[in-house]
Amino acid sequence: MHHKVWIWSLFTIGFLSITASPLSAQSVNIVSTSVPFLRVSPDARAGAMADAGLALSPDANATFWNSAKSVFAQSNSQLGLTYTPWLKDIAQDVYLVTAAGYTKINDNQAVTGGIRYFNLGQMQLTDASGNLLQNTRPKEFSLEAGFNQKITDVLSAGVTFRYINSNLVSGAINGSNYKAGTAFAGDISIFYNNLNENGAGVTAALTASNLGSKISYTNDAQSKQFIPANLGIGIANTWVLDDLSKFTGTINANHLLVPSYPSYTNSDGSTLTDAQQDAYDKSVADYYSYGVFQSWSKSFSNKAYSMSLGGEYSYNNQFFARAGYYWETKENGNRKYLTAGVGLKYSTFDLSFAYLAPSGSGLNRNPLSNTLRFGVIFDLASIANNN
Repeated sequence: MHHKVWIWSLFTIGFLSITASPLSAQSVNIVSTSVPFLRVSPDARAGAMADAGLALSPDANATFWNSAKSVFAQSNSQLGLTYTPWLKDIAQDVYLVTAAGYTKINDNQAVTGGIRYFNLGQMQLTDASGNLLQNTRPKEFSLEAGFNQKITDVLSAGVTFRYINSNLVSGAINGSNYKAGTAFAGDISIFYNNLNENGAGVTAALTASNLGSKISYTNDAQSKQFIPANLGIGIANTWVLDDLSKFTGTINANHLLVPSYPSYTNSDGSTLTDAQQDAYDKSVADYYSYGVFQSWSKSFSNKAYSMSLGGEYSYNNQFFARAGYYWETKENGNRKYLTAGVGLKYSTFDLSFAYLAPSGSGLNRNPLSNTLRFGVIFDLASIANNN
């Protein structure tokens, strides 16, 4: 029963249901984690480019992708806000709100911070027989802060510390006492910036994110779940087309640093023998016994990979058009979709809008279809100078 709490959260944000085609346990073993809201793109700009945010030029949302790039930001201080209605096709009260920013201490150092708040709407809980139990309004949030240092003129490194709180359900249900799950995690990031004075050149990023403790919703130590530790690498190139136009192309690759949950069936779908059942029970016990470091090493045997390809055209550094394509393996959820968006930059703030295009139909329709993201970034340094 203790698995059901995080499975509710997982289903709610669509990571088990957003497959391009139906998947079964016989055909693929999806790598699952708790607090999957940490995998939702928290940024309208990168969201319009299929979540390819690792190596993009720095802005207020750097802490969510690669905090090390904040030391290369042109402005001394920014604050960003993003609102994302989630699963609009099947729910009306699920949304993600984020706030993030940075401040440069000097030319070589910067601090970053951010908060994510995920509201999962109202849920009706039932027991195994379908009897109504209680209504609940699950919610999750994370708080983070980071420090970043320029190592050379083109290279920087950063570290981010994160507190995670997942309050899906509380109290006694079906004989189990549930509580809010908490965890502590961190990111390690490296950023390479070789842009010239005109803004043309290559940027690259390497980020190991959500490296931290397991999370549990009961007092049962055996029920602790893995958080979505991830290894990501990205590269981008910016071309100056003329005096007013630029184009940035970027690609990101990600791998979940989480071991696969043992598969219950044989590859042909047949029932397990007694000996196979005993072996399966042992593999499940081993899965829950993995420590944090051991889980990272075990993760390289899974195939939970994703790729993001994005592009951004800018005119006069004021008008922006963006698009992207996202692809992932079946073990990671089998999502494939197109994204698009636009941006407008004013003297002291930027506006961004992102849209996830519909894909699939009927039972195969992607629940993330028609997802919108709205973002605004305030240039606090410019605002202060104007005042």
